[in-house]
Amino acid sequence: MLTIDNHRLVGEGVTFRTTPNHGGPLSARYLVFHYTAGSSCDSSVESLCTQKARGSASAHLVLARDGRIVQLAPFNVVTWHAGVSCWDGLTGLNKRSIGIELDNAGRMQRVGEKFVAWFGKEFPAADVLLAEHKHGGGVMPWHIYSEVQLARAAELAQLLVNHYGLQDVLGHEDIAPGRKQDPGPAFPLATLARRALRSQASLTPCVVTSNTLNIRSGPGVSFDPIAPALLRGAVVLLLERGAGWSKVRVERPDGVAGWVNQRFIAPRNKQQTRRTRAHPPRYVSG
Repeated sequence: MLTIDNHRLVGEGVTFRTTPNHGGPLSARYLVFHYTAGSSCDSSVESLCTQKARGSASAHLVLARDGRIVQLAPFNVVTWHAGVSCWDGLTGLNKRSIGIELDNAGRMQRVGEKFVAWFGKEFPAADVLLAEHKHGGGVMPWHIYSEVQLARAAELAQLLVNHYGLQDVLGHEDIAPGRKQDPGPAFPLATLARRALRSQASLTPCVVTSNTLNIRSGPGVSFDPIAPALLRGAVVLLLERGAGWSKVRVERPDGVAGWVNQRFIAPRNKQQTRRTRAHPPRYVSG
């Protein structure tokens, strides 16, 4: 089973290698899947760990076809996987998302009865899906993902969504349409996203125990409030417990996620449940 400790992935088959291609602190809203369009996991890791004068790229994880995972940066650090991108009114998704690269050759060319990747390797028909991309372009050959890779990707998505309170699971093709096609039609993104987001319902509910409580963009008073202050009795879902501060998702329509001082939240008991249902919490501007 995979877990997260201090923003690092822990579990069987997980290794860590530091990439020099990264930015500042990250407070992620989204999870973005990519394919590497490379010849192997190891070659992709080497590329993502090579610093270049221009056009440097990186990601938080590379997921191999045999299920191995190489983490290149902690989940609270910006990596450069999204490029020019936008989603839901936000631009520059490097600053808003965790990036996972899947070892996969991507789109291929059909040469007679053969299927050939851009780097020259030939693939048998059993390793290829003939399909049209959701953004169109006609039926093309795409490298399929291995079963263990898909299972591992689903586990990662659920873990990261729950741990960081992520709002959506996307493909590079979603945040950079017309420019990118990954992870492509061979990856069951919609199904994986639904399952990961549905799993949030099992998160621990807590209530606010102070008269007012700010919800901030990071774990400390130096970070600005990002939403109206919470009043006593407001219900939040515990996403991550840190050293004095916890990341929570507010149980209200906007579903905002941020950091609160954990001294002022407590697990919701039956008495609190009855009280909050009888008198729903109000919200004020902070």
